[in-house]
Amino acid sequence: MTKNEGTLDRALRVIVGLALLSLVFVGPQTLWGLIGIVPLATGLVGTCPIYSVLGISTCSIKG
Repeated sequence: MTKNEGTLDRALRVIVGLALLSLVFVGPQTLWGLIGIVPLATGLVGTCPIYSVLGISTCSIKG
């Protein structure tokens, strides 16, 4: 899988993923916070399956 996320995109995904995941432990303590696993995982890996399907890339390095 080629990377299709730029540095800013990846950083924002990790931050949003951690924020959503924290909802499982603090705040409303709802399992909806588990949705945060998706942006966290894609941010750590650097590849977004939806970007691949749509042909989008925020990564400046072509590879």
